[in-house]
Amino acid sequence: MAVASKYLPGAKQAHDTHHEEEDHKQYLMFDPKPRGEMNAMVMESMHTTSWKFWVVFGILSVIVAVCFFYAWGYMIAEGLWVAGVMRPSYWGIFLVNTVFWIGISHAGTFISAILRVFKAEFRRPFTRAAELMTTFGLIQAGASIFMHMGRVWLSYWMFPLPNERQLWPNFHSPLMWDLLAITTYVLGSTMYLFLPLIPDLAMARDRSTGWRKTFYKILALGFRGTEGEWRHLITAMNFFAFAIIPVMFSVHTIVSWDFAMAMRPGWSSTVYGPYFVLGALHSGMGAVAVVLFIMRTTMKHMDYFIRKEHFDALGKLMLMVTFAYTYFFFNDYIVQWYGGDVATDNLLHWLEEGPMAWMFFQMVAFNIIIPPLLLWSKKIRQTPWLLALIGIMINVGMYWERYIIIPVTLSINRMPFTWKLFEPRMDVFLTIGTFSMFLLFYMLASRLIPLIPVWEVQEGQMAHSLRKVGKAHVPTLSDFE
Repeated sequence: MAVASKYLPGAKQAHDTHHEEEDHKQYLMFDPKPRGEMNAMVMESMHTTSWKFWVVFGILSVIVAVCFFYAWGYMIAEGLWVAGVMRPSYWGIFLVNTVFWIGISHAGTFISAILRVFKAEFRRPFTRAAELMTTFGLIQAGASIFMHMGRVWLSYWMFPLPNERQLWPNFHSPLMWDLLAITTYVLGSTMYLFLPLIPDLAMARDRSTGWRKTFYKILALGFRGTEGEWRHLITAMNFFAFAIIPVMFSVHTIVSWDFAMAMRPGWSSTVYGPYFVLGALHSGMGAVAVVLFIMRTTMKHMDYFIRKEHFDALGKLMLMVTFAYTYFFFNDYIVQWYGGDVATDNLLHWLEEGPMAWMFFQMVAFNIIIPPLLLWSKKIRQTPWLLALIGIMINVGMYWERYIIIPVTLSINRMPFTWKLFEPRMDVFLTIGTFSMFLLFYMLASRLIPLIPVWEVQEGQMAHSLRKVGKAHVPTLSDFE
């Protein structure tokens, strides 16, 4: 009589072992492919371009040309009044954009540097996408500062050099603080982006022809993958990882001091340093979720490298940052509320009952209430489009938060006869231009450089293995250092 195979001696154990191994296959580190195959997948994702890509690329190019370059030129010719920058709100949307884009840039450093230092393995496939976000976000932040200057041709006055009258820049000016902070951060983050990119540029060089081969040959700096080159590269990456972390925290702390140092209602706060840093991480994590979803949806083979486990881990980070941000948010407002200052009370009542109350309560809902309610669920965290939607909501809420801190707060001061609600004008188009340029840079990068650090993925797959302990297969991690 025939007996089903699952009832044979040892068959159930073999079946359980096979099922256990299949469960681990859903994780990238336990689903290895040959290095050559992964390289081919990444190169194919770079070279596969549909007509939809070029349509979106063309639309973004037109928006950048009109809303960024033309609108900026028009504002330079006419003056800052066309952007609504006038009494009492001398700081408008340009400073909102500056703080927002610096916040977006923090996610790249956090994910790549801090998680690298703590050896968080889930970071491996999407560190480069986050690092690119840092560089591109800082470019938009720098451009927003130059827009805020108005007479941009006088920007050389901010450089720490004596001018023709032997006068040094005013280092008491918040504009100087921002220049030094952003310049330091963009140089450090760009170098930190370039170092782990070198092996993948060398891989692209060996698999390309024509102008692409020349392009990658120049950028790869003659990298051949010798033992000495790898040793020097890893040392340099570790050095920059530890160096860029304090720079990341100091940059947004300096930005917070632009406001905290002023004796203005709503700004004079002792918690603005950590409050701004956590707000930056809050918006940056949400932006990473959106970028990963777009990459996974629009680029070929990305579903192999970017999996549900990565969205799940990112969702947990977003949940932790939300709780920390919530603490400092209420800490800031409660201290002001019980401070007893009349001007501060007027500002708080204006936020709760004035014409911008819709923005205030939407900010609270998007930043504090909705994310924790949704991110508790593993099913939601592992659904890419839902996590991306939460990321968009967080960034909308964080943009409203920066808008409330700057132009709305400036509208309500200690002299009621000067109160006037800020009215955006040309700066709306320039804001659209910065967002379009950010997306345009990402589209160009997706076709010029490998967005997946293949060598890091392979290193992680070589370090991870399943070892049999008794009847179970236990995941293990080897340390190559």
